[in-house]
Amino acid sequence: MSEKETFWLGIDCGGTYLKAGLYNSQGKEFAIERQSVRTLSPQPGWAERDMAELWQHCAATISRLLQRTGVGGENIQGVGISAQGKGLFLLDKNDQPLGSAILSSDRRAMEIVKRWQQDGIPQKLYPLTRQTLWTGHPASLLRWVKENEPQRYVQIGCVMMGHDYLRWCLTGVKGCEESNISESNLYHMTTGQYDPCLTQWLGISEIDPALPPIVGSAEISGEITAQAAAITGLAAGTPVVGGLFDVVSTAICAGLEDEYTLNAVMGTWAVTSGIAKGLRDNEAHPYVYGRYVNDGQYIVHEASPTSSGNLEWLTTQWGDISFDEINKLVDSLPKAGSDVFFLPFLYGSNAGLDMTSGFYGMQALHTRAHLLQAVYEGVVFSHMTHLNRMRERFTDVRALRVTGGPAHSRVWMQMLADVSGLPVELPQVEETGCFGAAIAALVGTGIYQNFSDAQQTLNYAMHTLTPDMNAHAAYQRKYHRYQILIEALQGFHARIKEHSL
Repeated sequence: MSEKETFWLGIDCGGTYLKAGLYNSQGKEFAIERQSVRTLSPQPGWAERDMAELWQHCAATISRLLQRTGVGGENIQGVGISAQGKGLFLLDKNDQPLGSAILSSDRRAMEIVKRWQQDGIPQKLYPLTRQTLWTGHPASLLRWVKENEPQRYVQIGCVMMGHDYLRWCLTGVKGCEESNISESNLYHMTTGQYDPCLTQWLGISEIDPALPPIVGSAEISGEITAQAAAITGLAAGTPVVGGLFDVVSTAICAGLEDEYTLNAVMGTWAVTSGIAKGLRDNEAHPYVYGRYVNDGQYIVHEASPTSSGNLEWLTTQWGDISFDEINKLVDSLPKAGSDVFFLPFLYGSNAGLDMTSGFYGMQALHTRAHLLQAVYEGVVFSHMTHLNRMRERFTDVRALRVTGGPAHSRVWMQMLADVSGLPVELPQVEETGCFGAAIAALVGTGIYQNFSDAQQTLNYAMHTLTPDMNAHAAYQRKYHRYQILIEALQGFHARIKEHSL
């Protein structure tokens, strides 16, 4: 490697792994380093992360990447970070981590969200925030802390989310990155600023002084400190940009820039996203909007934590079984040929707050292959809930671009094409979080004028799967029965509530 060769560092903090990648000015991946990160569950429904440990893992991952590749810190021209959205990372008034971070998949605030729903708070917030209310929103979690840990609440000095915290660790500069904070229920989508009306309605106005400045995705928000340089191997003074909500990072890597293509992200969360030129009123569904990286554009979502995390949990319980073996088992069965259904609601649902996960329709004749096929189908059917709603908003969609772990499964992706009836396009980008974060750094340091310029220049291969329309008809019949099962279980939960009153 030439001493003059330069790179940009992209960091991705996901639900299972923290990754760091090096990219050159043409977006070519030079190397990736990975480190698993723990999710703590001290109580049922809780999902936490040790903040000090997360920073140690991040610093060590960067250090290993540079040592393994022989790249010196002085060769890194800029740093960007992509991370899970929402959740809550708190610093106290002395700039120390205030307890464990709470992740977006956490459900401890369930009763608070239900109470807000009964009081009509979501309808009051939506015209300003363009967000639904979810248990993993910073606003919901802050209210939970206020009610359940008041001593911790009064110590809050700074409210952040995942990549904001890591950026602060690297630079010592506080800020909330716009593509992420815009989906927090603390941000007014039209004005582009915090709105004290929101925290007042949510009963958490005390945290207003703890909300740090909003920073742009490609805005240079700080520089690597001497302390961070000493433990990462990066050079002090290296610019660090605001970074990206990981769904936005994925949309950039999927090449989204108009209303003809949607992006499905399959991870812990099932997310379907599209790019819109503006806000609309009186829409068919309360779509979630967020600030996108291009001026005047918004990213529009439908999402729930109902995707491939369900498969990961199940295979953990079963013991060692490879992804290749799972795909072979599922592929060995006729498409939509089983009466077994799986509800992918281990971490939350898109069919009501009370819905939980489970199999239905199992008989003694069914094998592990049938159960795995049902998991694949259940995840796809859950994605269809969001995709169908999004197609009411984006009426001229021609293709679905898919990213996330399941995109590596031809079997699963063909199933998605068959169920949706849309061509499924698979961008050949291995690490969309790292790459998107590096693109933000490339734009922020002036290599590209803006994100559109970067997207048009950084071309990469696309693999396409076309739907089998015969299978589509069979899957539609099974999907309809899945919907009937959901409705029946919603009735079950409603009757339980009636009897408990």
